[in-house]
Amino acid sequence: MTAPSGFTPDTAAPPAGQGGAAPRAATAPAPDPAEQRRRDRRSRRYRWDVRWSPYAFVAPFFVFFAAFGLFPLLYTGWASLHQVELTNPTHMEWAGWHNYSRLWEDEFFWKALRNTFTIGVISTVPQLMMALGIAHLLNYRLRASMFFRVAILTPYATSVAAATLVFALLFGHDYGMVNWSLGLVGLDGIDWQNGTWTSQLAVSTIVIWRWTGYNALIYLAAMQAVPNDLYESAALDGASRWKQFLHVTVPSLRPTILFTVVVSTIGATQLFGEPLLFNTAGTATGGADHQYQTLGLYMYEQGWVNLHLGRASAIAWTMFLILLLIAAANALFARRLRKSQ
Repeated sequence: MTAPSGFTPDTAAPPAGQGGAAPRAATAPAPDPAEQRRRDRRSRRYRWDVRWSPYAFVAPFFVFFAAFGLFPLLYTGWASLHQVELTNPTHMEWAGWHNYSRLWEDEFFWKALRNTFTIGVISTVPQLMMALGIAHLLNYRLRASMFFRVAILTPYATSVAAATLVFALLFGHDYGMVNWSLGLVGLDGIDWQNGTWTSQLAVSTIVIWRWTGYNALIYLAAMQAVPNDLYESAALDGASRWKQFLHVTVPSLRPTILFTVVVSTIGATQLFGEPLLFNTAGTATGGADHQYQTLGLYMYEQGWVNLHLGRASAIAWTMFLILLLIAAANALFARRLRKSQ
């Protein structure tokens, strides 16, 4: 049989195994050594970045903490075991536990500790209760709610010196507005600065005024995270707003309330600026009879007035140990709270 005219047969190579050679596979060009080195460097830099970048981001905090937190803490602990004077801070004489045993016998230390406790209770309890009530009111839809939220935070942004000086004028014996208001209702004026309870109440008023709005915003943020389903279920059961507050809001805020209690207690233990500036005489004694001298003020008096840095260091470490006990009590209470829930 002959092929039709114009037809040209294919001249393909015969398959392998039939006398023909197998086709050669295409080979990829060899990579450039310089390009390969660049790829390896980029890959190595990426692995290093993923592994070490988090440590680099947090390193500044630890560097500053070691320089301005850890080192002063350890150096203060070392100085508390020596007799050190501010006039010659490089000269230290080993004293062992003498500075601490002296505090045990120091009546002014125990008085400062009692004052710190009473001022802390008088300032913390009303402050947190008022903050909880204010946050509950702001949690509802109010006109100009943003204005009120900013307004209650204003005292926190006010300088401690400015606020304390203003309150010292308000509680003045002869020309203070508080005594003037008492006179309008027929009451005698009170010597706020020289009385024990009156002076502590006046100092606590400054703390309450400054920190109530701050704690109120913390409570408000926690209240807004409470699910609305709980309030709706309580309303369907016939609970009033007051019962909803007691049985829904407050139980939901237990961790936040515990947090504010601990923070306020720590702040009360370190109270310094308010009692110092409230004394119009400008001394660190906390009144003529040390009636409102706190631990922070007593430490300042020993270190920078009496020039005994060793004693001041011992007071500082005693305050630190008290704060550790407060933190341990907080952790224990928080653990029991979680188990109960």
